[in-house]
Amino acid sequence: MCGISGIFSFSSEQSVDGELLKSMNRAQSHRGPDDEGYYLAPGVALGHRRLSIIDLSGGHQPIFNEDGSVAIVFNGEIYNHKAVKSELETLGHTFASHSDTETIVHAWEEWGVDCLVHLNGMFAFAVWDNNQKVLFVARDRAGEKPIYYSHLDDGSVIFGSELKVLKQHPLLDKTLNERSIEDFLTFGYIPEPKSIYQSVHKLKAGHYFLLTQDESTKVVPIEYWDLPWQAIEQSTDETLPEAVYQKLKSAVDLRMESEVPLGAFLSGGVDSSAVVAMMSQLQDNPVTTCAIGFDIPEFNESDFAQMVADHCKTDHHLDVVSVDDFELIDKLSSIYDEPFADNSALPTYMVCRSARKHVTVALSGDAGDELFVGYRRYRMHLNEHRVREKVPAFIRNSVIKPLAKIYPKLDWAPRFLRAKTTLESISMSPANAYLNSVSILRHSDRFSLYSESFKRRLDGYTSKSVFDEQLEGKSFSCPVKMAQYIDFKTWMPSDILTKVDRASMANSLEVRVPMLDHNFIEWAFTLPLSDNLKGQNGKSCLKKAMEPHLPYDNLYRDKMGFSSPVANWLRGPLKSKLRKALDNLIGSKLKLFNETALNRLFNEHQSERHDHGTALWSLLMLSAFIES
Repeated sequence: MCGISGIFSFSSEQSVDGELLKSMNRAQSHRGPDDEGYYLAPGVALGHRRLSIIDLSGGHQPIFNEDGSVAIVFNGEIYNHKAVKSELETLGHTFASHSDTETIVHAWEEWGVDCLVHLNGMFAFAVWDNNQKVLFVARDRAGEKPIYYSHLDDGSVIFGSELKVLKQHPLLDKTLNERSIEDFLTFGYIPEPKSIYQSVHKLKAGHYFLLTQDESTKVVPIEYWDLPWQAIEQSTDETLPEAVYQKLKSAVDLRMESEVPLGAFLSGGVDSSAVVAMMSQLQDNPVTTCAIGFDIPEFNESDFAQMVADHCKTDHHLDVVSVDDFELIDKLSSIYDEPFADNSALPTYMVCRSARKHVTVALSGDAGDELFVGYRRYRMHLNEHRVREKVPAFIRNSVIKPLAKIYPKLDWAPRFLRAKTTLESISMSPANAYLNSVSILRHSDRFSLYSESFKRRLDGYTSKSVFDEQLEGKSFSCPVKMAQYIDFKTWMPSDILTKVDRASMANSLEVRVPMLDHNFIEWAFTLPLSDNLKGQNGKSCLKKAMEPHLPYDNLYRDKMGFSSPVANWLRGPLKSKLRKALDNLIGSKLKLFNETALNRLFNEHQSERHDHGTALWSLLMLSAFIES
């Protein structure tokens, strides 16, 4: 795992400041504490920070082809590099190292942009071909590794693994993108390709761009991979559980190559437990596992993690989040470089910090819920859709929609009485209903917090456009497949993988995600929905596959999820920090919020009349970013 950076000029006559590139690159030294390297050519400069994992002695970057005319800086791992290397050697290529990075150089020479089809891995890289005067920048299919870029006023393009790299450039325009603030207060993250700055973009997952000197004049990202959203479901078959097991085990095995200590995160949930069980079967020595616990029982899964650790005979390590760890909250804005409100960011940082004491590489169980329909919201979305289909449109519009507007929230009431969101969703299209279910604050609630000035500046923009853009030109017969697709295009790269990348890299730890193997994704996306939804908590295909390998009580307990008790914290040890944050937002020259509305939100939460924990945490994170 590493960090990359670069400066590119469309004119070969324009000089590039090598010292400026070094300053940019060293802003991400935490991503690669072992080594740094640079390449300069007319109009081009590439930088690299290295965390050594494979070919410890021969992996210095940039890496070149045989005659030095092609250079690469690379962040990530190519898991099938040995197979690709073997194929390239039969085609006449000569390798100088065992590094997976060098494989990409020769793959580019042989196949051009089609080299991406041959690569199985997580990656973000930049290849400079001095013969063609072309810069080739690409990001992996799921978005495990990040790339930010900006086209500056002087015509040059800068890029890097983190926003802090670009912020070192004196010409970067740091004007905030206020539409990104609306998106952030909807989702708790800023969906790609936007960033918090108008001038900076994230290269979307599964995309690349080509820049040609003295020819092209702008950055045009091109998609090379997408989820198989049109794929036909497999038939229900008694062999499916074994197929799930074998395919996932193959993906785990592929990710266990390392020349440094390797372990795994273990939350005690089904996904991480499955990965650990497979690792235990694939290596002779005990797997090193790391877990995080809480001193609040309803959020603490550490006993279940211990159960799996005992079952798999792992070398297990547990840390517990305490009040003393709240000082880390102030670090989050600098780690993420933009507002980020996933409340599991703190425990994720802590489990990465804990893991780094024992290993340099850790496998995780991320993507299990998205692939195997594990989120409760998927089942709720399907049930609402079934009702929507049975109720005539004129009744939805004339009866249900008005009723939803006047029905009280009743946050304090039993679940079956809290029908406001359900009524709203039934009266909407499937896409808008799903947006409603994943929003931190629904549209009317968000806009009630905004100042009149901010509303005018948004000029009619709402975060609905994020989903509209993802679904443009696509038609889904199944609402759950639509929801899974949206999550993979938004939530997965911009929340889950952003959280893991920044938290792990802040601790110089590499994290690998077996369930994001693109071959596994493409296959799992065709699993029968009915099979995954069997039982109360979903994910039945994976659970059935793991029955011979994990304790039954671990597989079929109630789902908890990896999150923090923020509602309790914001009424207790973080109350004064929250109050100060809201005051800072009220007094900010950005004039984003209505003072009365923010105070009402705070008071309702403190009195326990409503649970606004997630919304208030988002405001706390926004304030921390603005103040920094």
